[in-house]
Amino acid sequence: MAASKKPVIPEDPTSTRGMKLPRKTAQQKARALEILNKLYTYYPNPHCELNYSNAFELLIATILSAQCTDVRVNMVTEKLFRDYPTVDAFAEASLEELEEAVRPTGFYRNKAKSVKETAITVRDQFGGEVPQTMDELLTMRGAARKTANVVLGNAFGINVGVVVDTHVRRFSNRFGLSRHNNPEKIERDLMALFPRENWTDLSHLMIHHGRACCKARFSAPPDHELCVNYGVKCECQKMRAEAEG
Repeated sequence: MAASKKPVIPEDPTSTRGMKLPRKTAQQKARALEILNKLYTYYPNPHCELNYSNAFELLIATILSAQCTDVRVNMVTEKLFRDYPTVDAFAEASLEELEEAVRPTGFYRNKAKSVKETAITVRDQFGGEVPQTMDELLTMRGAARKTANVVLGNAFGINVGVVVDTHVRRFSNRFGLSRHNNPEKIERDLMALFPRENWTDLSHLMIHHGRACCKARFSAPPDHELCVNYGVKCECQKMRAEAEG
């Protein structure tokens, strides 16, 4: 009998590469769905916390969010998008002006170059419109898969993958959804476990819970149903066991 092939994500119109996904049991998928439903119960309005009014602004904000908080990025982009209201304005801005404008987000020289070159690419290669495919978005300076997932999922409602940031990585490990630390391997685990239509929401839900309860450090274990009933590889489990013993 021929060996069965590894599952691949459904036909993905936004990428020519495809991604092989790990096998997950029906029990693992059912548990993941329970966690997802609980997350929706506690965080019924999952959303991107970056402020934007169009796909290009979201692309720029996401580039600026690298190693910076969403709160700080929103503070910067409030003025930035007012001063540079169009793709052309960003493309024609001086690099020095952009560096000063994005300085508070950190790594401002590289980010300014990425913002300007991205604007030029969008203007010259895509007619001023942000492309709606993974492969095209990855041609932008400063846009990796995470950035492309943010833009596709939130600006266009296209679920290509799952955004994996520090909160999502921590949640995935602590709740036994992935044993990996590599973002791409975690993403594949999550894509294999959860329904495709929920991939964009999933990252927001995990981020919301990470900021509310499942923090990197805590002095007392979170008293939350999700943490108590579904956490498996977290310091809070050990803390609870010691308290009970």
